[in-house]
Amino acid sequence: MKTWVKRTMLLTVSTSLMVPMLSACSKTGSGNTNTERVLRVATSFGYGDDEYFRQQFTEVFEFANPNIKLEMISTADESMRYGRYDPNKKPADPMEKLKEVMQGDNPPDVVMVNYEQLEDLIGGNLLMQLDPMITKDKFDTSDMVPAVIDGLKKVGDNKLYALAPTFNSSALIFNKQMFDEAGVSYPKDKMTWDETFDLGKRLTKGEGDNRKYGFSFSTQSMGDMFYSMQQAYTLPLQLSMFDEKGEKMTVDTDQWEKVWKRMVQLSQDKITPQQQEPAAMKSRVMNASGEDFNPFQFDDFLSGRVAMSIINYGQISQINNANKNAQSIKGFTPIDWDVVTMPVHPEAPEVGGQIGMNGIMGINTKAQNVDDAWKFIKFINGEDWARLKSTSSYNIVTRKKYIKPKDGVQFHMEAFTTLTPAPQVDGKVFRSNPNIYPAQDIGRRLFNDVVQGKMQVREALKKWQTDGDAMLQQIQNNPNGIPGGRG
Repeated sequence: MKTWVKRTMLLTVSTSLMVPMLSACSKTGSGNTNTERVLRVATSFGYGDDEYFRQQFTEVFEFANPNIKLEMISTADESMRYGRYDPNKKPADPMEKLKEVMQGDNPPDVVMVNYEQLEDLIGGNLLMQLDPMITKDKFDTSDMVPAVIDGLKKVGDNKLYALAPTFNSSALIFNKQMFDEAGVSYPKDKMTWDETFDLGKRLTKGEGDNRKYGFSFSTQSMGDMFYSMQQAYTLPLQLSMFDEKGEKMTVDTDQWEKVWKRMVQLSQDKITPQQQEPAAMKSRVMNASGEDFNPFQFDDFLSGRVAMSIINYGQISQINNANKNAQSIKGFTPIDWDVVTMPVHPEAPEVGGQIGMNGIMGINTKAQNVDDAWKFIKFINGEDWARLKSTSSYNIVTRKKYIKPKDGVQFHMEAFTTLTPAPQVDGKVFRSNPNIYPAQDIGRRLFNDVVQGKMQVREALKKWQTDGDAMLQQIQNNPNGIPGGRG
């Protein structure tokens, strides 16, 4: 008798847990709920019928809506995905392919895109405005973090054309002990970059292998400042390297000169670690393989070499795990840390440079199944889904109610959720000109020459402009060839 009662109670509890989720998915159903319907979902970034994609976004919805069949469409170049890229053949632009599919005879209902692609779709009137549906169904967006909701409104002229259930962002992490020892106050949210660099200067001390640095764009010793600074520092300034068509460089300017001078000064004053030479890196690898092995040999923050660094949310788990297992890690001392928002520019005080939204989804203006499309978007961006996904190791759910610090460790979580994303400025150029990267790399080599004192900043920028223009012309003359190589 007792066994029967226990089983009955377990069944009742299980059923009660399922009811809210199922009912949440059926409130805005279209037509007969027993009739099988097809919902077509297109992506521009290569998921297609990928198992990860279904686990991440669709499985729970499909379980709760067995009468809705999801049909996945990928517009990415599959040859790029599986390593069959032919350097003599220009790959198709997934964005142009997506636009073509969206306006075709059997168009997708839902489209999932990257943030930098949204403005293009909205400008082409290819996405439906979601605000009327949100108002009609009283769908609450007030609990969504500014990093997502304000960022989406920004590209839609303060209107919503898409929603995103999760995101990933970066913040400024700092070592409290290093600040305490220097007698310097901790960093604050929304410090300017200049304030951050000045703070870093006060934390810098020592020489050679004992040098302690005040700031770094990356926790990793192998980081390259030229590339690291672009996402964090220059992107919020909306500094582009190319014109809109990718035919000319746009780097011989006073603004680029100002940025390079600031970065070069940081490096020359040794406030930030310099990129390691191959020989030095090899020596550290050899040392790390001996008895004094340090698993954080190449992590400047965990090894205590850097007081402040830009860190991605996904790296928090590594820091927590290191602290938890400190007793078993020879030579490692637990780090007392916290985070504040990314530094900002006075010209863009609410914009952070390294924010990525995951699963951005909107409804095609030519959708044939609008009701189910909105039902899907509403579910994936609703509270039930957020609660299920709130324990993700690398992403943060958009709904503030379900955002909690990792592993029970208390830290300033709002540092990751406050600033809005900076739109990519050269994204379209890179998509339509996949051979254009060598023109960017010219700048990296010249920047390193400036850091090493071989050239002056403006001289290097003029050479980047000139050599880059020549390479871009070469690409225009032979778009399927390899710049600097065979055609």
